[in-house]
Amino acid sequence: MRVLQFALAETPFKVVPEGLEVQLRVTPDASRDSIGDVVADAQGNGALKLAVTAVPEKGKANTAVIKLLAKSWRLRKTDCQVIRGQTERNKTLFIRGDGKNLKATLQQIIDHST
Repeated sequence: MRVLQFALAETPFKVVPEGLEVQLRVTPDASRDSIGDVVADAQGNGALKLAVTAVPEKGKANTAVIKLLAKSWRLRKTDCQVIRGQTERNKTLFIRGDGKNLKATLQQIIDHST
């Protein structure tokens, strides 16, 4: 008999000097903007699923990601920047600020939204 094991996704947050990195899995050109669940990749690393209505052209989807998260998480857009994966679905968002406090606050938000 084969037993399947499902690993829970780790947090998508990583405290770094000067802020917090957030791993994202983005679906552009969606029917509506939304923040989904934390999912695990093949290595078990967590990534926050997002959908944005913007098309993936000329950075429009990246701008929409920042706008959606900044509004939802009550952050300044100027403190948010896509630092990896600008042209890919898997992205890393950097948020400038106190990484520990940001992680605690944002982890509570995503825990209560599921």
